[in-house]
Amino acid sequence: MVKSYLRYEPAATFGVIASLESNISYDSSGKFLLSPALEKVAVWHVRQGVCSETLSPSAASPAPSLAVTAIVSSPSSSLVAVGYADGSIRIWDFSKGTCETTLNGHKGAVTALRYNSNGSMLASGGKDNDIILWDVVGETGLYRLRGHRDQVTDLLFLDSGKKLVSSSKDKFVRVWDIETQHCMQIVSGHHSEIWSIDSDPEERYVVTGSADLELRFYTVVKHDLEGGATLGSSDQKESVDDGLISGSNKWEVLKHFGEIQRQTKDRVAKLRFNKPGTLLACQVAGKTVEIFRILDEAESKRKAKRRIHRKKEKKEKKEKKEKETENGDVKHASLEDGSNPTIVVSDVFKLLHILRSGKKICSTSFCPINAKNSLATLALSLNNNSIETYTIGSDSSTQTLAIELQGHRSDVRSLSLSPDNSLLLSTSHNAVKIWNPSTCNCLRTIDSGYGLCSMFVPGDQSNKYALVGTKGGKIEIIDVASATCVEVVEAHGGPIHSIAGLPDKTGFVTGSADHEVKFWEYRRLKKSGEGLERLTVSNVRTMKMNDDVLKIALSPDAKYIAVALLDCTVKIFFVDTLKFFLTLYGHKLPVLCMDISSDGDLIVTGSADKNLKIWGLDFGDCHKSIFAHADSVMDVKFVPNTHYVFSVGKDRLLKYWDADTFELLLTVDGHHAEIWCLALSSRGDFIVTGSHDRSIRRWDRTDEPFFIEEEREKRLEEMFEADIDGASDNRYAPKDELPEEGAVASAGRKTQETLTATDLIIEALDMAEAEIKRIAEYEEEKARGTVAKFQSNILMLGLSPSDYVLRSVSNVRPNDLEQTLLALPFSDALKLLSYLKNWTTNSEKAELICRVAVVLLQTHYHQLISTPSARPVLSELKDILHARVKECKDTLGFNLAAMDHLKQLMAMKSDAPFRDAKTKLLEIRSRLAKRNDERTDTREERKKKKKQKKGSDGHAWTVVQ
Repeated sequence: MVKSYLRYEPAATFGVIASLESNISYDSSGKFLLSPALEKVAVWHVRQGVCSETLSPSAASPAPSLAVTAIVSSPSSSLVAVGYADGSIRIWDFSKGTCETTLNGHKGAVTALRYNSNGSMLASGGKDNDIILWDVVGETGLYRLRGHRDQVTDLLFLDSGKKLVSSSKDKFVRVWDIETQHCMQIVSGHHSEIWSIDSDPEERYVVTGSADLELRFYTVVKHDLEGGATLGSSDQKESVDDGLISGSNKWEVLKHFGEIQRQTKDRVAKLRFNKPGTLLACQVAGKTVEIFRILDEAESKRKAKRRIHRKKEKKEKKEKKEKETENGDVKHASLEDGSNPTIVVSDVFKLLHILRSGKKICSTSFCPINAKNSLATLALSLNNNSIETYTIGSDSSTQTLAIELQGHRSDVRSLSLSPDNSLLLSTSHNAVKIWNPSTCNCLRTIDSGYGLCSMFVPGDQSNKYALVGTKGGKIEIIDVASATCVEVVEAHGGPIHSIAGLPDKTGFVTGSADHEVKFWEYRRLKKSGEGLERLTVSNVRTMKMNDDVLKIALSPDAKYIAVALLDCTVKIFFVDTLKFFLTLYGHKLPVLCMDISSDGDLIVTGSADKNLKIWGLDFGDCHKSIFAHADSVMDVKFVPNTHYVFSVGKDRLLKYWDADTFELLLTVDGHHAEIWCLALSSRGDFIVTGSHDRSIRRWDRTDEPFFIEEEREKRLEEMFEADIDGASDNRYAPKDELPEEGAVASAGRKTQETLTATDLIIEALDMAEAEIKRIAEYEEEKARGTVAKFQSNILMLGLSPSDYVLRSVSNVRPNDLEQTLLALPFSDALKLLSYLKNWTTNSEKAELICRVAVVLLQTHYHQLISTPSARPVLSELKDILHARVKECKDTLGFNLAAMDHLKQLMAMKSDAPFRDAKTKLLEIRSRLAKRNDERTDTREERKKKKKQKKGSDGHAWTVVQ
C-alpha cells in the first residue's frame, strides 16, 4: 500500500510593514497608504495607523514568492495597479479587496507604472527595456514601445495623455507620440543613469534626476493645430521671442530650461510634485529629502527683477571703483531690461528645506489632501521596515505618525512557541516581540539586546516568563504579562548561540562561543514587602569544550546532551555525569542546527555544507546523508511523536522529509530571503518560520493527503514550465537578434495560461464538431423513421455547439486573447472563423468577435486567401461585421450626444454654468501680479533718479515732508 502524508500550506504572513523592492503610494482620497509587503500590498489607514486590508495574490499563483516592484493608484477611482517581479501587473480594487484583472506582457520585473489623468490608460516599463500601453477599461494591452537600451526607470504622461515621456538607465529621456506610436524626441545631457522623472500638474515643467550633482529642468512645448508652439507658462510666453517659438522644431516637446545644484552627493531615487504643484520632493538614495517650493509667475518675475537689479548694482559699483566711465554706457546696454526679465530656473524653484530621517529612505509619496496649516503631507518608507509621515511647513517639517510596532526593525533571528502554542516569541537586534500566532497580531514589544536564541519557561501558565540569549553573552528574563525585562544575567563571555530546556522542566542549558556549556535551574524569589514571586536563574554546572559551541540538543529522556562545535563535529555526553559518549564525524563545515526525535532514536544535523545527516543515537552511525538545500541549512526540527523532519535554509525554502525512508516529501516556497529560524507546535499542526526579509510566516497542516510520486511529477512539471518561459524570453538573445530601435510590437506575452487557453479552445472545437456530426446523423435517422430521443453531450452543459465554443473563447482573459489565438493551428483557426457568423446575433459579443476576426486574419492571411473553402466565410463576415461595428459606433455616438444634451439642459437651469473656475482664478492672479509689477517699477524709477541726482551733485539731498 502506498503511504500518504498530510500537506502543509501557507496560512499567514505577518511582521512586514514596508518591504524594500517597491514604492509606497497614497490612494486618490488620501485616507489610505499603500505599501509593499513582499508579495502582498498592505493598505494602511493613515489616521489610525492600522492595516485595514491586504491585497494578496491567490495561493494558486505559480510563484507566490515574487515580490511587488511597483505600485500606483488610479487618480479617479479606488483601483490600484501593482507590478510584480515576474512581469505581471494586477489591477486591484482595494475598497473591495479583489483583483479585477491580471495583465501579462513584460518578460522582466515591472519597474515603472503611471496612469494617465483620467485613469483610463496605464503605462508600464520593465527590466526588459520595453514600455507597454494598457487599456484599463478593456483590460488588454494596446502595444509595446521599444527603443531604450536599458531598464526603464520612470514614466510620465503629457498633453492630456497624448504623449508619454520615459526615462531609463541608458542616460536618455524619450518622448513618445501615443497616437502615431513612435519616438518623436530623444533628450540627452545626463552623464549617468536617469532614475526619476516628473511634471507639475499644469505640465509647465519636467524635471529629471540622476546621479549627477544637479537636477535638470525642461519646459513643455505645446504645439497648436496650425503648427505653432508655445511654452508651458505665460511668463515664458512673454520672455521668449514669438518668431523663434513659431519657427521651432515641431518634434520638440521638452526644451531645456536649466539646472539646480543639489545639496547631497547621493544619486536621485525619486522626484515627485505634490497635487497642487507647489512643492517638489527630491528623494536621494540616503537619509534626506530635499523639498523645493515652486514660485508662481508673479513671484518668479519679482525674483528675476531683483536678481537683475542686484546684478546691475554690482556692475555699477565695479565700474565706479575702476573709474571706467567711457565704457559704462556700453556695459549698461548689454544688461537685461529690468521691465521684462528672462526667467531662469532658480527664479521658479527655491529650496525650502531638507528633511532628514534617522534611517535610509526607500520611497516617498505626497498625500493628495493637505492638512491644515501646512503645505503638504509626505510619507516615507524606510529600510528598517517602518513608515513615517511628515507635515511640511514653510519653516520646518514635523513627524506626525510612525508605523513601526507591527514588525521588527531587522532580521528575525529566533522563534519559540509557548507550551500551549498560544504565544509566539521572536527576537531581532534590539527588540523582542510577542505575537498571537492565530490572529498574527503583535501583543507586546520589549526592548532587548541582540537576541540569538530564545525559549518560553514551562510551568504555571498564568505567569509566563521567557528567556532570551543575546549576542553579548547575557540571559534576559522577560515577564510576558507585564512586557518587561525583570533581570539580565551575565551568563557567558561570548555570544549565546543556543538555549534548550531540560525535559524535567527544572532548568535549561546554554551553549556559547566562549567554549562553555552551562546548566541552569529556575528559582522563585519574593521581593520584600510584596507577595508576588519573581523568576530568577542560577548556574549549577559548567562543561568546558575545546571550541565554540554552535548548537545544543537534549534527548527527551534527559539521558544525552548533543553539542555541535565549530570544528564540524557533534559530541554527545551523558547528562548526569557529563561523561563523553560519542562523536559524530562527517560534516565538512560546522553544524548549525540539530534536533533529536521524540523517541530518542534519531538525531538529525544540518550544516553549512548544505547537507542533512540522519544518525542513530544508540551507536552514532550515519543512516543517510542528504544534499538538502542549495545553501546552508539554518534550522531543523522533528515533528513531535514522528520521524518527519522540517528543515529551512539560506536558499529560502522550507522542506519536509521522512527520516525513515529518507525521501523529500514537500518543498514549500514563500520567503523572499534567507530563512534563519523555525518553530514547530507541540502537536505538529502548524510551523512558523522567520527570515531575513523580516517576515514571519505560518504554515498550517491540512486534511489534504498527498503522495510522493505525485509531488515528484509536480516538480518535474514546474521545471518544464520554467523552461518554456525561459525559451520565450529574449533577454539572453544576442544583441543583433533583438528588435530594432523604435519598433512597435504586440503587448502580450506567451505564458502557461495562454497555452492552456489554446488547448481548451481546440478541445471545445473538436467537441463541437463531434456534436454537429451526431446531430446530422440523428436528423438522417429521424427522416428515415422513428428513433429514440436525441441525448446531447453532457459535457457541453446543455449548450449548442456554437454557444459552447463561444463560451470557451469568452473565458479567455482579454489580455491573453491575442497570444491564445496566435497559438491556434490554421485548421482550427478556420473552424473558429466559421462560427463567427452565428455569434454576430449576440450584440454584447460584437467587440470580442471583431478582435477574434482581426487576429485570425492578420495571422493566417496568406493561407486564407489561397484556401477556396475560406472565401465564402470571409465574404459573409465582411458584410456582417461591418454592419455590427457600425451599430456599436452609432450607439456610442447617440449616448455621447445624449450626455452632452443633458449637460446643456443642466447648464440652462442652473445659475452656475459648466466652466473651469481655475482659469478665472488665474486671470485674477495675473491682474494682481501686473499691478504689483507696476508699483515695483515706479519704486525702482524713483530710486534710480535719486542715485542720478546724488552722482551729479556730489552730495545727497534731504527730503523734508
